[in-house]
Amino acid sequence: MHTGEVGNGGGERRLGLGWRVLIVLVAGVVIWRSVYGVAEWIFGSGYDRAGHVFRAVAITALVVPMVVLARRFLDRRPWAGLRLAPPSQGWRPLLVGAAAYLVPLPIGLAVVLGLGWATLSVHASVGEVVLSAAGLLLLVLLYEALPEELIFRGYLYRNLVTAVPAWLAVCAQAVLFSLFGLALGADVGRAVIFLGFGFVLGLIRMVTGSLWAPIGFHLLFQTCAQLAGPDWDLVTVTNRETLEIAALGAIPIGLGAVAIRLLHRHPAVDQSAREPDPAPIG
Repeated sequence: MHTGEVGNGGGERRLGLGWRVLIVLVAGVVIWRSVYGVAEWIFGSGYDRAGHVFRAVAITALVVPMVVLARRFLDRRPWAGLRLAPPSQGWRPLLVGAAAYLVPLPIGLAVVLGLGWATLSVHASVGEVVLSAAGLLLLVLLYEALPEELIFRGYLYRNLVTAVPAWLAVCAQAVLFSLFGLALGADVGRAVIFLGFGFVLGLIRMVTGSLWAPIGFHLLFQTCAQLAGPDWDLVTVTNRETLEIAALGAIPIGLGAVAIRLLHRHPAVDQSAREPDPAPIG
């Protein structure tokens, strides 16, 4: 790692890329582990809905200013470089990213349920499912989709792609995402899922040029996975692990890489190109 680098602004010096990446990655781990620890101290170790709300609000409340400060004082570059447009402009790529997960989702369910690898039956009313889904969407946005995408497909990808080709930046941020999972206590098998998921999210960011698109994909994946989980008590599932890994995970996530290219009809991205950052902040 270099301690400093000359930026686009002539004699400008700032911390080297490796240091900036490391600082933000470590800060993310510290934030998540600290919030986990406080939530467990207040609400106990089991699942608690109030604890879920606390963690979601606390994570976003800490991650957003952390990235703002890192962008301002470590990168010395404008926020616009992260490609997180205002919601009035971001809703379209958000829906494109969400659709990239939802379109192949029935294929995953059809394969797993059709072959009898798992069973799923809904025992809640339509109203209960709709209300739970609405509440969970907000929690997932604040707890996982927004803060994780802001760090990995936002800050880290933005910095990496200034130094290496886009395809390599996609791979590198996916590896960092997997290491992040390990640092938070994921086992090796789950870290591999982090790696694959991070790669597809990075690909969506590269193809669309918008941070809202991977946020949309991440949002729908986590919401569907958690709605089918035991904490929300909406469905009865046999072989839950198979359903989660294959029907809700590997199949729609893998096909999502194809779906995003069909849904985002814009000129192809040069995957071998680097993407210069905007001019330094004066």
